[in-house]
Parts: sequence; C-alpha cells; structure tokens
Amino acid sequence: LKMSAMLETPELPAVFDGVKLAAVAAVLYVIVRCLNLKSPTAPPELIYQDSALARFLLKSCPLLTKEDKQLNYCLFQVHLKSGHIQTALYGKMGRVRSPHPYGLRKYLTMPDGATATFDLFEPQSEHCIGEDVTMVICPGIANHSEKQYIRTFVDYAQKNGYRCAVLNHLGALPNIELTSPRMFTYGCTWEFGAMVNYIKKTYPQTQLVVVGFSLGGNIVCKYLGESQANQERVLCCVSVCQGYSALRAQETFMQWDQCRRFYNFLMADNMKKIILSHRQVLFGDNMKKPQSLSDADLSKLYTATSLMQIDDNVMRKFHGYSSLKEYYEEESCLHYLHRIYVPLLLVNAADDPLVHESLLSIPRALSEKRENVMHVLPLHGGHLGFFEGSVLFPEPLTWMDKLVVQYANAICQWEKTKSHCSDTEQAVSGQE
Repeated sequence: LKMSAMLETPELPAVFDGVKLAAVAAVLYVIVRCLNLKSPTAPPELIYQDSALARFLLKSCPLLTKEDKQLNYCLFQVHLKSGHIQTALYGKMGRVRSPHPYGLRKYLTMPDGATATFDLFEPQSEHCIGEDVTMVICPGIANHSEKQYIRTFVDYAQKNGYRCAVLNHLGALPNIELTSPRMFTYGCTWEFGAMVNYIKKTYPQTQLVVVGFSLGGNIVCKYLGESQANQERVLCCVSVCQGYSALRAQETFMQWDQCRRFYNFLMADNMKKIILSHRQVLFGDNMKKPQSLSDADLSKLYTATSLMQIDDNVMRKFHGYSSLKEYYEEESCLHYLHRIYVPLLLVNAADDPLVHESLLSIPRALSEKRENVMHVLPLHGGHLGFFEGSVLFPEPLTWMDKLVVQYANAICQWEKTKSHCSDTEQAVSGQE
C-alpha cells in the first residue's frame, strides 16, 4: 500500500496543474466573449432610401461612415467593445469630468393638476446657420436634466449654438413633489407636449430639433406621430436606443440572454424606489387617484421583480388601461412612426443588452420604405453608452453626443439650402 501511495503521489500536482489550466482557459474564454475582444471594427450599418437628403447627410455627417473609434485602443480600452460595460459606464459610472451647464427650471401646471418641470439652457455661441434653433430633449426612463449624460450632451449642444429644453420626467426629480396622483409612464406625451408648446410660444422664431433617449425616444416619436400639428416648426427628430414596441419587448426582457432579466430587475428596483418615494400622493387617501389603484397594488409593488409587474400593477392604471397588453400596445410609438414626415434618425447599437435584435426589424423596415428615415446601427455602444477611448479612460463626450449634433447641423444646412433655392426660383419666376 505504501509503495502504491508513493507511486500515485507524484501524479497529483500534474492533476492540479491540469485543473488550473482548464480554469484559466475558462476565464480567458469568458473574457473574450464578454468583452468582445474578437469583434471586428467597421463603420455603422446604415439603412436608408437613396434620396437627395440621404446623399447630403452622408456627405455632411462623417460619423455615419467613419470606422468606429471604439476599437482602436491600447490594451486599457478593449473593455469598450463590450455592450455590458458600455451600458454600465453610462448607468453607474457616468461621465468623467462631466460639465455642469447652468439652466433655469420652468414649472407648468397640467390640466389634471400635475406639475411638469423642464430645464432651459441658452446657447453659448452662434449657430452654424446663424438662426435660432432649440433642441427639445426627452431623457430615458426615470431620468432628468441632472443626469450626467444629459448634462454632457446639453453642454456640447450649447457650445454648438443650440438652446436646450430638457424634460424632467414626472416624479423623477428627488426634490420635486408630485402635485397629482400620477407620474411619468412609458408613452405619455402630455408633459413633453406642454414643454414644446411653451418653447414655441416663448420663442416664436425658433425652430425645433427633437431628441429622445431610450424611453424618451418612444415618447418623442409617439408625440410627433400623434398629430401633424406637432411637427410644425420641427426640423428633424433623433431617437437613440429605444425599443419601438413594449408589447414585443416584454417577452425578450424576461429572458436571461444578454443578462436582460438582470437589467430588468435593476431597473424595476429603481422604479420601485421612485414610486415609493411618492406613495403618500399615489396611494394615500386621495379622491382624485385612479379608482383602480388600491392598497393591494401597493403590496404587489413591494414584491415586484420586473418592470412588467410594476407596469401592470401601477403604471397602466394612471391612464385607465384595462390590461398590460392594451397599455403597451397604445403607449408604443410603433403605430405612430409612419406618420412622422420630418427627417428622422433612429440610432441603436447592435450590442445593446436591453434591446433585443428582433426589435431592430421595426426601424429597418421603416427606413427601407421612407425617404425621411435613416437607421444607424453601430456594432458597439451598449445602451446609451457609445463611449470612445482616450489614453486610459473613455472620453466624456461620446460618439452619440457628436452624432446627434452633427446630424442636426446637417439638417439645418439642408433646410437653409432648400429655402435659399426656393427664394431664388421665386425671384427668377417673378422676373419672367
């Protein structure tokens, strides 16, 4: 037995070395897969109809055809190829050296007693076409003008000559109390519409560039498609990282693929905190609250682990929807996109862990049929990330920030050129 044990003992280290090697190989495999180290570099995929406008945009917006800079890094920036890390940088770490633009907060009383707020930022330089242009901006879910990605974008837009108006989603600001038993929902356009009307009335000469991020993209597209009048004085619209159809997305958002179920849980937890911070107004003894909103719904809210559960038990009831399906069907911009006639830029990232690839067939099909629509799909960016590299850390100004302003500048130049040509034709016609 002793001889047998002596013969077997020398083999044990080799076995352990094999296990260690297998463990290291597994870790390296996970790193390669999660960080997309083998992912190629390429310009964004563009889906559009060949038209004079599209050709002008391709010439005027180099970011649309430029190979993404997110891959041209030294070793310290390879993590930016991961949609998860891009999303985490946006969601938790925010921007490095984020600016603090100064704005004035405006308060608007809604017909139901709710108090809508938005922040107004004046331009810091002359616009490229020398005219008055205002960006009306709708942030992502539960976001507001104090979020770092909004501050960074607003500062950049101001420096490019744009006035900016940023909606604060109803109930999202921690220091602003609700004045009615209702908060923002997935597709309610009331507060955004009130902000736009204020801008149009206060600045009668201004033209508008409509911008929406994530959930805000759904709201702005739905708002424009609800009425032709809503598109008056609107130069263009840009939607970034939205999902287009909540009804189609709900099933994919419960799947573990790309960790969507985990993201769903985190977002639901944040929504619960916001709703519970207003529970006295939303669930207190108030005769004005929705008849279907009860203490039982509050109990279900405490145990909710997904956005769908929160939407079903609370959010849909603010507007009297009888079911979650009806709520998602009516609140999604899917049925309004074809009613938008101004130039429309739809931006998504192929590695967005929140937006399933099946949802991207919606903007693709639209841009293949409509000359005013262009769908831009870069390989990398995550959900509202789109960070680019510098030496050690991502640059605070992202590809997304620069693209939105570049596209808006191009549309302004396009409209000015059209107007000049029209004036010239009328003058020639008058002489004849």
